[in-house]
Amino acid sequence: MTGGTGVVGTGTVTELIARGHEVVLVSRHAAEDARQWPSGVVPHPGDVANAASLRGAADDCDVVLHMVGIVDETEHATFADVNVGGTRNMLAETERAKVRRFIFVSSLGAPTGRSAYHASKRQAEALVRGFHGQWVIARPGNVYGPGDEQISLLLRMVRSPSPVIPKIGDGDQPIQPVWWEDVAIALANIVERTDLGGRELDIAGPDLTSQNDLVDRFARITGRDVHAVSVPDVLATMGSKLVSLVGWDMSFNEQQVTMLHEGNAIPSGGVNALDTVLKVTPTPLDDGLRRLADAQQEQLPSSGIGTLKRKRFWADIAACPHGPAELFALFRTNFNDVTPVFVEAAPEPGTTDLIDEGETVTLALPLRGHVQVRVAELDDTQATLLTLEGHPLAGAVRFCSARADGMVRFQIEVYDRPATMLDLVAMRTLGDRLQNHTWEQVVQAMIERSGGRAPGGVQQSEESLDEAGAATIERWLADLAVRRKREENAERISAGR
Repeated sequence: MTGGTGVVGTGTVTELIARGHEVVLVSRHAAEDARQWPSGVVPHPGDVANAASLRGAADDCDVVLHMVGIVDETEHATFADVNVGGTRNMLAETERAKVRRFIFVSSLGAPTGRSAYHASKRQAEALVRGFHGQWVIARPGNVYGPGDEQISLLLRMVRSPSPVIPKIGDGDQPIQPVWWEDVAIALANIVERTDLGGRELDIAGPDLTSQNDLVDRFARITGRDVHAVSVPDVLATMGSKLVSLVGWDMSFNEQQVTMLHEGNAIPSGGVNALDTVLKVTPTPLDDGLRRLADAQQEQLPSSGIGTLKRKRFWADIAACPHGPAELFALFRTNFNDVTPVFVEAAPEPGTTDLIDEGETVTLALPLRGHVQVRVAELDDTQATLLTLEGHPLAGAVRFCSARADGMVRFQIEVYDRPATMLDLVAMRTLGDRLQNHTWEQVVQAMIERSGGRAPGGVQQSEESLDEAGAATIERWLADLAVRRKREENAERISAGR
């Protein structure tokens, strides 16, 4: 299987393992990527654009599922090399290994789309039709889920501090998005069925929507009052990102704008294979969007810019009637109350301010709109929260309590760097002071709630980590994120069995 680390790919690997299959995962960093599953994955390091690196990947396999592809070109990855050449290389490896079944994941707009991306998918489909064994072409529409680059981006813009967000054209182009787990089930069904040879299957969600409708739906989900305004194509296709202080972050090339104008839906008279052929019960759009709102990916320090900093805020509390575990429990159950008045936890309908393992906590921050963190680890005396995509910082915050010189220490540790250049500027001007004030206030509130007193008051330290220190922190937080994914995938696998 190629493309097993993308939005759909991770779900498909998990679904296949849950059904008792073993997956050979082909990716450039296969051993590292395979860590997010407890078992059932055999890593094969390889690059689809490099035929030699693929040799042996398909040995002893029953079917090849080729999903990898790019939607935008770079200097080192072109449509010709990856989407077309990569498919040619995988077909060659499949035939060399005498595997008789090949499943190709294309795109819903491939047959008629005018963009260079869709043209590359059409060329790849033509290659697949020449395969000497049994082939199937699956054409998912706009897939949304953790880490997708379109609908999740729209969600982050709705959560931004601006009451106005951009749209391409009139915003009414038809879109038929499909939930990532539905596509994973559909692809696993194709893998297991041998009666679909020579079929070309369009796969989309049950609801037709548009940019305008999605903004309205996200506004209801997040409780934000936002409006979409048209952005001329010439601005949307500028060579660099259009980033402003109101929180817009857009980066479209001419081909992507073309795809947006064309829409992405099953054509009139077409058949949605998701439920009709593959017998998958589709996730309603509103349900999927609500799940997406709490499913954004971790934003680790390695993705940020600038120096990785470590800050500590603490107080040693004397005459505290609570032990470390009791004091920490007091913090967990009063999180929203101990944060300053200008920081609101759980500002969105149905969200939580509970510090519990695996929970996503939404915060309303001054000048930043709504941002999120996820509780990656938790025990009786400490919790580590990772920032999620859309947060101005890439990193983590750890809350902990412990015995210290006969007193009870409550401490906050922050490890982060700015997420973007805009955030770097913001942190240097106002953000750093606001962050420091926030955590000082939290420690002060815990002193007051503890029933004791802090002779030394609230204390603080800050340091910029050197390369070795930063690498250690980055690895620790990356391991936390992988462990969480591994546990989630293990739960899905167990439930599937």
